[in-house]
Amino acid sequence: MTVFEKHLTVADNNESVIAQLAASSDLSRQRIKQAMFKGAVWFTRGNSTQRIRRATKTLQPGDVVHLYYDEKVLAREPLPAEIVADQGAYSIWYKPYGMLSQGSKWGDHCTIRRWAEQHLLPQRPALVVHRLDRAATGLILIAHEKKVATALAALFESRAIEKCYRAIVHGRFPDETQTINSDIDGKTAISHVRRLDYDETLWKSLVEVKIETGRKHQIRRHLSEAGFPIVGDRLYGDVKKNSEHEDLQLTAFTLAFQCPVTDKPLTFRLADDRLPQLSSPATA
Repeated sequence: MTVFEKHLTVADNNESVIAQLAASSDLSRQRIKQAMFKGAVWFTRGNSTQRIRRATKTLQPGDVVHLYYDEKVLAREPLPAEIVADQGAYSIWYKPYGMLSQGSKWGDHCTIRRWAEQHLLPQRPALVVHRLDRAATGLILIAHEKKVATALAALFESRAIEKCYRAIVHGRFPDETQTINSDIDGKTAISHVRRLDYDETLWKSLVEVKIETGRKHQIRRHLSEAGFPIVGDRLYGDVKKNSEHEDLQLTAFTLAFQCPVTDKPLTFRLADDRLPQLSSPATA
Protein backbone atom coordinates (compact mmCIF):
# COMPACT_ATOMS: atom_id res chain seq x y z
CA MET A 1 0.00 0.00 0.00
CA THR A 2 1.25 3.47 -0.94
CA VAL A 3 1.99 5.84 1.96
CA PHE A 4 3.70 9.23 1.62
CA GLU A 5 3.55 12.93 2.47
CA LYS A 6 3.99 15.96 0.20
CA HIS A 7 4.53 19.55 1.36
CA LEU A 8 4.53 22.25 -1.32
CA THR A 9 4.95 26.00 -1.05
CA VAL A 10 2.60 27.80 -3.43
CA ALA A 11 4.43 30.00 -5.91
CA ASP A 12 1.69 30.60 -8.48
CA ASN A 13 -1.89 31.16 -7.35
CA ASN A 14 -3.12 30.69 -10.93
CA GLU A 15 -2.41 26.96 -10.79
CA SER A 16 -4.91 24.74 -8.97
CA VAL A 17 -4.03 22.77 -5.85
CA ILE A 18 -4.77 19.52 -7.66
CA ALA A 19 -2.51 20.43 -10.59
CA GLN A 20 0.37 21.29 -8.28
CA LEU A 21 0.04 18.09 -6.27
CA ALA A 22 -0.33 15.96 -9.40
CA ALA A 23 2.81 17.49 -10.88
CA SER A 24 4.84 16.62 -7.79
CA SER A 25 3.56 13.06 -7.29
CA ASP A 26 2.67 9.95 -9.27
CA LEU A 27 -1.02 10.35 -8.47
CA SER A 28 -3.69 11.22 -10.99
CA ARG A 29 -5.76 14.35 -10.52
CA GLN A 30 -8.78 12.17 -9.80
CA ARG A 31 -6.99 10.39 -6.94
CA ILE A 32 -5.88 13.68 -5.45
CA LYS A 33 -9.41 15.03 -5.71
CA GLN A 34 -10.70 11.94 -3.87
CA ALA A 35 -8.02 12.33 -1.18
CA MET A 36 -9.02 15.97 -0.80
CA PHE A 37 -12.69 15.05 -0.35
CA LYS A 38 -11.72 12.46 2.27
CA GLY A 39 -9.75 14.97 4.33
CA ALA A 40 -6.14 14.17 3.43
CA VAL A 41 -5.19 17.57 1.92
CA TRP A 42 -4.41 20.61 4.09
CA PHE A 43 -2.97 24.08 3.70
CA THR A 44 -1.08 26.38 6.06
CA ARG A 45 -1.32 30.17 5.93
CA GLY A 46 0.57 31.95 8.66
CA ASN A 47 -0.19 30.15 11.94
CA SER A 48 -3.40 28.52 10.68
CA THR A 49 -3.62 25.03 9.16
CA GLN A 50 -6.92 23.81 7.70
CA ARG A 51 -8.27 21.06 5.48
CA ILE A 52 -8.99 21.79 1.83
CA ARG A 53 -12.19 20.15 0.58
CA ARG A 54 -12.75 22.02 -2.69
CA ALA A 55 -10.55 21.71 -5.74
CA THR A 56 -11.40 25.34 -6.54
CA LYS A 57 -9.91 26.64 -3.28
CA THR A 58 -7.90 29.79 -4.00
CA LEU A 59 -4.45 29.79 -2.46
CA GLN A 60 -1.95 32.61 -2.09
CA PRO A 61 1.79 32.62 -2.84
CA GLY A 62 3.56 31.47 0.32
CA ASP A 63 0.78 29.13 1.43
CA VAL A 64 1.98 25.59 2.11
CA VAL A 65 -0.08 22.65 0.82
CA HIS A 66 0.13 19.29 2.61
CA LEU A 67 -0.91 15.92 1.18
CA TYR A 68 -1.03 12.95 3.55
CA TYR A 69 -1.63 9.96 1.33
CA ASP A 70 -2.25 6.54 2.85
CA GLU A 71 -3.89 4.22 0.35
CA LYS A 72 -5.15 1.88 3.07
CA VAL A 73 -6.81 4.66 5.06
CA LEU A 74 -8.40 6.25 2.00
CA ALA A 75 -9.73 2.88 0.76
CA ARG A 76 -11.83 2.40 3.91
CA GLU A 77 -15.58 2.84 3.57
CA PRO A 78 -17.53 4.47 6.42
CA LEU A 79 -20.23 2.44 8.11
CA PRO A 80 -23.58 4.25 8.29
CA ALA A 81 -24.39 6.11 11.50
CA GLU A 82 -28.02 6.79 12.44
CA ILE A 83 -29.58 10.02 13.61
CA VAL A 84 -31.33 9.66 16.98
CA ALA A 85 -32.40 13.28 17.51
CA ASP A 86 -31.82 16.57 15.72
CA GLN A 87 -31.95 19.46 18.20
CA GLY A 88 -30.89 22.07 15.65
CA ALA A 89 -27.79 23.41 17.41
CA TYR A 90 -26.66 19.86 18.18
CA SER A 91 -27.64 16.32 17.33
CA ILE A 92 -27.44 12.84 18.87
CA TRP A 93 -26.29 9.89 16.78
CA TYR A 94 -25.89 6.15 17.03
CA LYS A 95 -22.24 5.38 16.23
CA PRO A 96 -21.67 1.87 14.86
CA TYR A 97 -18.73 -0.41 15.59
CA GLY A 98 -15.59 0.63 13.70
CA MET A 99 -16.56 4.27 13.13
CA LEU A 100 -14.11 6.86 14.49
CA SER A 101 -15.14 9.87 16.54
CA GLN A 102 -12.64 12.10 14.71
CA GLY A 103 -10.01 11.66 12.05
CA SER A 104 -6.33 12.38 11.62
CA LYS A 105 -4.19 14.23 9.11
CA TRP A 106 -4.53 11.14 6.86
CA GLY A 107 -8.29 11.56 6.48
CA ASP A 108 -11.62 11.91 8.26
CA HIS A 109 -14.16 10.31 5.91
CA CYS A 110 -14.82 7.40 8.32
CA THR A 111 -15.69 9.60 11.30
CA ILE A 112 -19.02 10.34 12.94
CA ARG A 113 -18.20 14.05 12.63
CA ARG A 114 -17.84 13.88 8.86
CA TRP A 115 -20.86 11.58 8.52
CA ALA A 116 -23.02 14.10 10.39
CA GLU A 117 -21.64 16.94 8.29
CA GLN A 118 -22.57 15.19 5.06
CA HIS A 119 -25.86 13.50 5.96
CA LEU A 120 -27.70 15.86 8.31
CA LEU A 121 -30.30 18.05 6.59
CA PRO A 122 -30.14 20.95 6.44
CA GLN A 123 -26.35 20.62 6.33
CA ARG A 124 -24.42 22.24 9.18
CA PRO A 125 -20.87 22.29 10.53
CA ALA A 126 -20.14 19.37 12.86
CA LEU A 127 -18.06 19.75 16.01
CA VAL A 128 -16.89 16.88 18.22
CA VAL A 129 -17.90 17.34 21.87
CA HIS A 130 -16.83 13.98 23.30
CA ARG A 131 -15.59 10.63 22.01
CA LEU A 132 -16.48 6.98 21.85
CA ASP A 133 -13.85 4.33 21.21
CA ARG A 134 -13.71 3.09 17.62
CA ALA A 135 -14.68 -0.38 18.84
CA ALA A 136 -17.59 0.83 21.01
CA THR A 137 -21.12 1.53 19.80
CA GLY A 138 -23.80 3.87 21.01
CA LEU A 139 -24.91 7.44 21.56
CA ILE A 140 -22.67 10.38 20.75
CA LEU A 141 -23.29 14.14 20.72
CA ILE A 142 -22.30 16.35 17.80
CA ALA A 143 -22.56 20.16 18.08
CA HIS A 144 -23.35 22.42 15.12
CA GLU A 145 -22.54 25.79 16.66
CA LYS A 146 -19.31 26.78 18.41
CA LYS A 147 -21.05 28.31 21.44
CA VAL A 148 -23.15 25.18 21.90
CA ALA A 149 -20.08 22.98 21.53
CA THR A 150 -18.43 25.02 24.29
CA ALA A 151 -21.51 24.71 26.51
CA LEU A 152 -21.79 20.94 26.00
CA ALA A 153 -18.07 20.46 26.60
CA ALA A 154 -18.46 22.39 29.87
CA LEU A 155 -21.27 20.02 30.92
CA PHE A 156 -18.99 17.04 30.32
CA GLU A 157 -16.13 18.74 32.16
CA SER A 158 -18.32 19.52 35.20
CA ARG A 159 -19.75 15.96 35.19
CA ALA A 160 -23.24 17.35 34.56
CA ILE A 161 -24.01 14.80 31.82
CA GLU A 162 -25.14 11.35 32.92
CA LYS A 163 -23.55 8.64 30.76
CA CYS A 164 -24.68 5.03 31.03
CA TYR A 165 -23.20 2.01 29.27
CA ARG A 166 -24.04 -1.67 28.90
CA ALA A 167 -21.33 -4.27 28.58
CA ILE A 168 -20.88 -8.02 28.61
CA VAL A 169 -17.89 -9.13 30.65
CA HIS A 170 -16.13 -12.42 31.30
CA GLY A 171 -16.82 -13.93 34.73
CA ARG A 172 -19.48 -13.59 37.39
CA PHE A 173 -19.63 -9.97 38.45
CA PRO A 174 -20.47 -9.40 42.15
CA ASP A 175 -24.09 -9.02 43.22
CA GLU A 176 -23.50 -5.62 44.79
CA THR A 177 -22.81 -2.44 42.81
CA GLN A 178 -19.07 -1.84 42.64
CA THR A 179 -17.44 1.60 42.52
CA ILE A 180 -14.07 1.53 40.80
CA ASN A 181 -12.00 4.56 41.74
CA SER A 182 -8.68 4.05 40.04
CA ASP A 183 -6.67 6.82 38.41
CA ILE A 184 -5.99 6.61 34.68
CA ASP A 185 -2.89 8.32 33.33
CA GLY A 186 -2.56 10.22 36.59
CA LYS A 187 -6.12 11.57 36.51
CA THR A 188 -9.15 10.70 38.65
CA ALA A 189 -11.39 8.08 37.06
CA ILE A 190 -14.59 6.80 38.69
CA SER A 191 -16.90 4.07 37.37
CA HIS A 192 -19.98 2.56 39.03
CA VAL A 193 -20.82 -0.97 37.86
CA ARG A 194 -23.81 -3.17 38.67
CA ARG A 195 -24.69 -6.62 37.39
CA LEU A 196 -27.94 -7.00 35.46
CA ASP A 197 -27.65 -10.64 34.43
CA TYR A 198 -25.35 -13.65 34.55
CA ASP A 199 -25.05 -16.76 32.37
CA GLU A 200 -23.35 -19.60 34.20
CA THR A 201 -22.96 -21.67 31.03
CA LEU A 202 -21.19 -18.86 29.20
CA TRP A 203 -19.50 -17.57 32.36
CA LYS A 204 -20.40 -14.04 31.33
CA SER A 205 -22.18 -11.16 33.03
CA LEU A 206 -24.26 -8.32 31.65
CA VAL A 207 -23.41 -5.11 33.48
CA GLU A 208 -24.47 -1.48 33.51
CA VAL A 209 -21.79 1.15 33.97
CA LYS A 210 -22.19 4.78 34.96
CA ILE A 211 -19.09 6.93 34.75
CA GLU A 212 -18.39 10.20 36.55
CA THR A 213 -15.31 10.90 34.44
CA GLY A 214 -14.44 10.22 30.81
CA ARG A 215 -10.84 9.08 30.61
CA LYS A 216 -9.45 7.26 27.59
CA HIS A 217 -10.65 3.64 27.59
CA GLN A 218 -11.89 4.16 31.15
CA ILE A 219 -14.55 1.44 31.28
CA ARG A 220 -12.41 -1.08 29.43
CA ARG A 221 -9.43 -0.48 31.70
CA HIS A 222 -11.42 -0.42 34.95
CA LEU A 223 -13.28 -3.65 34.22
CA SER A 224 -10.13 -5.39 33.05
CA GLU A 225 -8.23 -4.30 36.17
CA ALA A 226 -11.12 -5.56 38.32
CA GLY A 227 -10.81 -9.01 36.72
CA PHE A 228 -13.84 -8.76 34.43
CA PRO A 229 -12.58 -7.82 30.95
CA ILE A 230 -15.20 -6.88 28.35
CA VAL A 231 -16.00 -9.55 25.80
CA GLY A 232 -14.34 -8.74 22.47
CA ASP A 233 -11.78 -6.37 23.98
CA ARG A 234 -8.60 -7.10 22.03
CA LEU A 235 -6.64 -4.39 23.84
CA TYR A 236 -7.37 -5.00 27.53
CA GLY A 237 -9.14 -8.35 27.40
CA ASP A 238 -8.07 -11.97 27.63
CA VAL A 239 -6.96 -13.11 24.18
CA LYS A 240 -7.64 -16.76 25.05
CA LYS A 241 -11.26 -16.04 26.04
CA ASN A 242 -12.17 -13.74 23.15
CA SER A 243 -13.41 -15.07 19.84
CA GLU A 244 -11.77 -13.34 16.89
CA HIS A 245 -15.26 -12.87 15.45
CA GLU A 246 -16.65 -11.00 18.50
CA ASP A 247 -16.82 -7.23 18.46
CA LEU A 248 -16.34 -5.23 21.65
CA GLN A 249 -19.50 -5.68 23.72
CA LEU A 250 -19.72 -2.11 25.01
CA THR A 251 -22.54 0.30 24.17
CA ALA A 252 -23.25 3.85 25.35
CA PHE A 253 -27.03 3.69 25.72
CA THR A 254 -28.08 6.74 27.77
CA LEU A 255 -27.20 10.44 27.73
CA ALA A 256 -29.05 12.76 30.13
CA PHE A 257 -28.35 16.46 30.59
CA GLN A 258 -29.77 19.98 30.82
CA CYS A 259 -30.16 21.32 27.27
CA PRO A 260 -27.81 24.30 26.87
CA VAL A 261 -30.25 25.93 24.44
CA THR A 262 -33.65 25.50 26.16
CA ASP A 263 -32.41 24.77 29.71
CA LYS A 264 -34.80 21.79 29.83
CA PRO A 265 -33.76 18.34 31.09
CA LEU A 266 -33.34 15.80 28.28
CA THR A 267 -32.74 12.05 28.26
CA PHE A 268 -31.81 10.02 25.20
CA ARG A 269 -31.83 6.23 25.42
CA LEU A 270 -31.21 3.50 22.87
CA ALA A 271 -33.88 0.87 22.22
CA ASP A 272 -33.29 -2.48 23.91
CA ASP A 273 -32.57 -4.22 20.61
CA ARG A 274 -29.46 -2.02 20.27
CA LEU A 275 -28.02 -3.16 23.59
CA PRO A 276 -25.67 -6.06 24.29
CA GLN A 277 -27.55 -9.19 25.37
CA LEU A 278 -26.42 -12.48 26.83
CA SER A 279 -27.13 -15.12 24.19
CA SER A 280 -28.73 -17.69 26.47
CA PRO A 281 -31.12 -17.44 29.46
CA ALA A 282 -29.52 -16.38 32.72
CA THR A 283 -29.17 -18.92 35.47
CA ALA A 284 -28.47 -16.55 38.30
